[in-house]
Amino acid sequence: MSLFEQIGEAKLRAVIVDFYERIFDDVMIGFLFKGKDRARLVEREYELSARMLGSSIKYQGRPLREAHARVPILGGHFDRRLQIMKDALAAQDTPAEVSDLLIGHQIALRAQVTADPNSDCNHTQVANRTEIPALPADVIVRLGRR
Repeated sequence: MSLFEQIGEAKLRAVIVDFYERIFDDVMIGFLFKGKDRARLVEREYELSARMLGSSIKYQGRPLREAHARVPILGGHFDRRLQIMKDALAAQDTPAEVSDLLIGHQIALRAQVTADPNSDCNHTQVANRTEIPALPADVIVRLGRR
């Protein structure tokens, strides 16, 4: 029996819906999802997760690097999203084997989602990846004095 069969379609959907409800309402990263189509995100995440768990469901989204290229996602944002996924999995009483695989998969995709691999909030590195100009060092210093 595949892990997808173990969790089942309905329970996996419940996890993903719970996850995105938490994401959209989150004070730390919810702003990154403002104006996004929640139903579409749920469906793409479901497809990707189901596929990782051994289903034959096809992921119909864009490549992850392309899908996230215009959003300056820092390592802390990624880590917060990962914690929210863990919370949603736990809240839905997801089998440990399924949770472990989904969390491991999220971690393995980190480099495709953020150019800030160590959660050190390297704005220049993220800016270079997303083509957003980095703030000059003197501006960062002035901002830090506020």
